[in-house]
Amino acid sequence: MLKKVICFGETLWDCFPDKEIPGGAPMNVALHLKQLGLNSQMISRVGLDEHGKKLMEFIEGYGLSARLIQDDAEHQTGIVTVHNEDPENIRYTIVSPVAWDFIALDEENKAAVRNSDAFIFGSLAVRNNVSWQTLYQLLHLPTLKIFDINLRAPFFDFEKIEIILGFTDILKINEDELEIVADYFGIKPEVEKVCLLLTTHFPVKMVCITLGSKGAMIYQNGKTITHPGYKVKVEDTVGSGDAFLGGFVQSYLEGKSPVEILEFACALGAFVATQKGGTPKYKQEDVLKIIAT
Repeated sequence: MLKKVICFGETLWDCFPDKEIPGGAPMNVALHLKQLGLNSQMISRVGLDEHGKKLMEFIEGYGLSARLIQDDAEHQTGIVTVHNEDPENIRYTIVSPVAWDFIALDEENKAAVRNSDAFIFGSLAVRNNVSWQTLYQLLHLPTLKIFDINLRAPFFDFEKIEIILGFTDILKINEDELEIVADYFGIKPEVEKVCLLLTTHFPVKMVCITLGSKGAMIYQNGKTITHPGYKVKVEDTVGSGDAFLGGFVQSYLEGKSPVEILEFACALGAFVATQKGGTPKYKQEDVLKIIAT
């Protein structure tokens, strides 16, 4: 039977001056998991507007069920305005409020999470109290909980993050976010120290730290395992971290070792970096070629 994974949070459009691209970390992860052969679904909310219609068509184009994506007659579909006039200093305006700020709790999404093999969520989607209360209730359901911390200033709240960490089994964090977390807890931004704190004070069993082009590492049971990543010709790094998480989750649910998990996740992240856009279509063979070279 296919492993079932539920992703919770934002579905949106990244609006550049000359184009619009579907995005949102949880949606990207769900699309990658679908391509990797898992039964993934997305809990989110879109407006009854043209952006919402096109986003649903995009999602369904990957064969991903939109059954758990709610319609919102009052709020527009999520939009992020990308200011890329200066390529060295790209800025983002995450429009608020939008439809995914108002994800409602219902019996259908509760049943989906309860019957899942893993539940993935981030911190951005809880900036509004409606979606926050929904996630908080869903966190009480018994399943593997994976927190992609995904800090997006000014929309993160450490009071909420601490509550979420209190339900987290696996934490994914990048090296910049690790420094922010270390600063909040008043400790040195050293991987071992931060991970020790997180696994001591919260029920976190595994921490995965992504290091961009330098690969990634897993901290578990007091030990750190590192992968240097793969050297590729980069076309576009957008969505590489989401691809990495998709590969990580698939390998973890297959019972792979930390070494094998990092190998595949880093390869998928690297492959996506060679493509345009965060959710290119591919086959597992494309990822295995990265590992083989």
